Amino acid sequence: METHTKAVRFMVRLLKYVLFASGFVFILMLILSFTSLPFYWHRWLGESMQTASSIRKQPSHIVMLGGGGMPSESNLIRLYYSAQLAKEFPDAKLVIAHPPDSSVSVQMVRFLEGFGVVMSRISFSHEGTNTRAQVMGLSKILQNKKTAFALVTAPENMRRSVLSFYKVGYQKVLAVPAFENAMFIDLDYDFRKIGGRSYVPDVSASDGLRYDFWNYLKLEIICIREMVALAYYRMNGWI
Repeated sequence: METHTKAVRFMVRLLKYVLFASGFVFILMLILSFTSLPFYWHRWLGESMQTASSIRKQPSHIVMLGGGGMPSESNLIRLYYSAQLAKEFPDAKLVIAHPPDSSVSVQMVRFLEGFGVVMSRISFSHEGTNTRAQVMGLSKILQNKKTAFALVTAPENMRRSVLSFYKVGYQKVLAVPAFENAMFIDLDYDFRKIGGRSYVPDVSASDGLRYDFWNYLKLEIICIREMVALAYYRMNGWI
């Protein structure tokens, strides 16, 4: 009976610590959402592995790591960046790493063709459903590990992806993170003119509260998830 009581007390004490830690993290995330730290954290994940401009001379391949179905926000923006690189480097071949799904592959090719990328330049690597496995699958296609190639993926995934390529022996990776472009326009509106009620707070001129706070909160979650993934890859010796 005494042993059971001690176990219950331990579990209650542990639960208190967990709740306290969770509350602390939540409050810290809320505070940081009012700062620009999440923005620069996300930029660092995307840009910290960018390499010397000499690699931009002529990469042999453009490699895109797929991020979802079609259409999806993640795939569409990566395909857009890949198409722009295909125009910049007309002799480079385009390789898309994506789990096997014939309908998605067809839609990707059609999207790229709409930007003037001919089908003969496009190929797929269907091996792997995570970054590590995709890199290993791509190594069967990009057999010359000293050749430079351009890599397109989500900004938060770029650091882990480049380090994964370095780990298997590639030396020249041109990192091209698929960042979204913000709108630089005045987003204020006339609260009263569109029927805002007197007892409701007027946030019409508070872009930070209406947009930045929520966007930064989302970026924090994305970046925390990526830091956990980086730690996991490091423990496994994949980076």
